[in-house]
Amino acid sequence: MPKFIIEREIPGAGDLTKEDLTGISQKSCSILKDMGPQIQWVHSYVTEDKVYCVYNAPDEKTIMDHAETGGFPANKITQVRNMIDPTTAES
Repeated sequence: MPKFIIEREIPGAGDLTKEDLTGISQKSCSILKDMGPQIQWVHSYVTEDKVYCVYNAPDEKTIMDHAETGGFPANKITQVRNMIDPTTAES
């Protein structure tokens, strides 16, 4: 299944409390459960004013449907074409 990075512009994201993040996560998971197994949230990185989410999904439309249903911004969606890490240098 394709992997995507979603860039969400959320001013003050870095100041969200643990309770805020828990609520956002619960809402997202509830929507994902209703959408079925074709879309999976892997994890997210919270920075000062953005959240970068990694999702597995069949296409961008599925990710946009999740974002629209949850009222989450999805300012940029980029499909991951390849992955590298330090072990790539060993090949």
